[in-house]
Amino acid sequence: MCIVVFAWKVHPLYPFLLLLNRDEYHHRPTKSVGWWEDGEILGGRDEVAGGTWLACTREGRVSFLTNVLELHTLPEAKSRGDLPLRFLESKKSSEEFAKELVKEVHEYNGFNLITLDLTSNKMFYISNRPKSEPPTVQQVQPGIHVLSNAKLDSPWPKVQRLKLNFKKLLSTYDEDEDIPMKEMIDKLMRDTTKADKSQLPNICSLEWEHNLSSIFVEVDTPLGRYGTRSMIALSIKDNEEASFHETYIEKGLWWEKTIDFYTTPKVALNEIVL
Repeated sequence: MCIVVFAWKVHPLYPFLLLLNRDEYHHRPTKSVGWWEDGEILGGRDEVAGGTWLACTREGRVSFLTNVLELHTLPEAKSRGDLPLRFLESKKSSEEFAKELVKEVHEYNGFNLITLDLTSNKMFYISNRPKSEPPTVQQVQPGIHVLSNAKLDSPWPKVQRLKLNFKKLLSTYDEDEDIPMKEMIDKLMRDTTKADKSQLPNICSLEWEHNLSSIFVEVDTPLGRYGTRSMIALSIKDNEEASFHETYIEKGLWWEKTIDFYTTPKVALNEIVL
């Protein structure tokens, strides 16, 4: 489970701002944020299945993923963590990729996927749930959005609280000043407030949903400690300056890492003025 809040084309200096909490078992082998072997993809990596929950490229492509909360999942399904990588490694626009992915979404357990391509300046949302409905493919409009473990902007209590608090905090900074993304993590993503049990979606057990109803998750289970083990802030400025910050837990201790870089979106031929 994860929760992501992001601002798309809202701030005059930052076309894209994102805060993400990744929830997972603490003992699951994971690599913290870094450049991958080819030097083109930046993100964390699940060392079990090899995929990622959030990554970006030097060319201005970004993709992130959350799982859909379900009572039953298919053990033989393909790894959802491969989906962001497939987009980042492809040459397709976010729209082209989304429309082609629809043909095979039934091969995966429930997911929400966001693809952003700064070359085309478009962002798309893809989801294969609920099963009773056709897959969702929609262009994400400018605004502040929250993605948790249901549809984009579903009105779960923690989704509504995070969206409201993000909007309030963002408004406290001047439009011409740099946004202190680590400060935003500290103020927004460590929130352990749980929802009232009457507000839960009643998909799984009441106790499990209650434990997952906070923005920052902490719960001991028979399989080990589960909860927020990574908090990420990703920002991209209009001058293509980008910053990827991660606060993560490793061997019981919290660590921090920041990687600054420049995105260099390729210019589409039809956008060149001679």
